Amino acid sequence: MIEIETRYLAENPVLHAFPQGKREAPLPCLIFYHGFTSSSLVYSYFAVALAQAGYRVIMPDAPEHGVRFTGDAQWRTWQFWQILQQNMQEFAALRAAAQAENWILNERLAVGGASMGGMTALGIMTRHPEVKCVASLMGSGYFTQLAQTLFPPSSLETPSQQAEFDKILAPLAEWEVTEQLTHVANRPLLLWHGQADDVVPATESLRLQQALSQRGLDKNLTCLWEAGVRHRITPEALAATVSFFRQHL
Repeated sequence: MIEIETRYLAENPVLHAFPQGKREAPLPCLIFYHGFTSSSLVYSYFAVALAQAGYRVIMPDAPEHGVRFTGDAQWRTWQFWQILQQNMQEFAALRAAAQAENWILNERLAVGGASMGGMTALGIMTRHPEVKCVASLMGSGYFTQLAQTLFPPSSLETPSQQAEFDKILAPLAEWEVTEQLTHVANRPLLLWHGQADDVVPATESLRLQQALSQRGLDKNLTCLWEAGVRHRITPEALAATVSFFRQHL
């Protein structure tokens, strides 16, 4: 049995799940991030499955998502990369708030996410060594390159428009895996991807796998692929995520 609630943590709305009767008990803790245009409520099946496995799960709503959505879906589409950056920046406050609540057992804190949430998880991994392990499902750690094809601005017809977009992307370089492979390699990492993904290509996860493998940095890496699966979470992906955290957290 589990309990699940919505509440505010670090002044942001989160979905909070935990084994029944364990609200205030220190537990191994997971912060899990949802995908773009979705919400913590839509992704709550991850919270249910992970809480059933014995974890405390904190699922924040990303900026302009869930109860934080202001209602302009078209505007939000052009804010994808700014939302991703803010998602990653807000992690430190969520972690500190969970620590202040004495929710984290023996510093056993992990991060996971799917799609935009998987990107968030990989970005956090590059800058937060206190995170014990990470799961990225259909994500990417190569933000600035992917941004050329995924949710680019509606128009990049002039040098000034390109310069403005470059200005938006510049801070993301500090979070991506390109120059941070050793920080990604020193802890358990799960990469899951559907091979027919039509939004975030599976080559994004393959690229990271190959980069780590070519440098002999893949001993902590688990890669799982599902043939014929497009941009969606499967029951197998959910089960693999739970199994990964059971093994490593």
